[in-house]
Amino acid sequence: MSIGNSPEDDRPSIGRVLQQARLSAGLTVEEVSTSTRVRIPIVHAIEQDDFSRCGGDVYARGHIRTLARAVGTDPEPLIAQYDAEHGGRPAPTPAAPLFEAERIRSEPRRPNWTAAMVAAIVAVVGFVGFTFFKGGDDGPSTAGRVAEGPTSDKIAPKSSASKPADPKPAPSESAIAAAPQDKVTVKLSATQGKSWISAKDHNGRALFDGTLQQGESKTFQDKERVDLILGNAGSIELFVNGKKVEDQFKPGQVERLSYTKGDPEVG
Repeated sequence: MSIGNSPEDDRPSIGRVLQQARLSAGLTVEEVSTSTRVRIPIVHAIEQDDFSRCGGDVYARGHIRTLARAVGTDPEPLIAQYDAEHGGRPAPTPAAPLFEAERIRSEPRRPNWTAAMVAAIVAVVGFVGFTFFKGGDDGPSTAGRVAEGPTSDKIAPKSSASKPADPKPAPSESAIAAAPQDKVTVKLSATQGKSWISAKDHNGRALFDGTLQQGESKTFQDKERVDLILGNAGSIELFVNGKKVEDQFKPGQVERLSYTKGDPEVG
């Protein structure tokens, strides 16, 4: 019998509970990592009660909850134990202010297409006016002489050559449905509000890092893997390799996800 210790001091650690639950479920670390998208070194570290690799308290709580569900144990007591051992749960913070600095840093300035279009129209009108007045001073225009004279064999090819090429069709949503088999294709749409997102390829290079406004979409491709961090996961509609991912993310929830060419297995 211990003296001076509360019952909480005798309870097993978070990592010990997760490890015992995994062993009881007959799962390996690799299998848990595959099903949760939590990398193998982080799973090992959490089972050893080392949360320094999680990247902060928010991510640590998310990993604990994800791993607990994967091995069939209740995550809430473990979250409460983590909060008690690490200074308590912080007050909720809106997702947008949390990532405001990232939005200011990474959001590019869009070109002013309206001003460019107005300038082009002014240039065309000026050229047409100049051609008209010049034709009035010098007599009948070249176009008039061609119409009155006999049609030569050399004029027809010139008219055919001046015909503008047919514009290429714009890519449609079917391009996502027909995702290439040799790549992983991930599409994010902000349907319920804005969300800060980070996307990286399999080498860790950033594909996008910033805020996705409501109504906007982003599509990412890589030959092996796409890693994601969703700052306000509840606002995102997610498609992987042409299939909709039906995960029920909550507003304000932070999710770390990773997808490969074979994902999702069911969709």
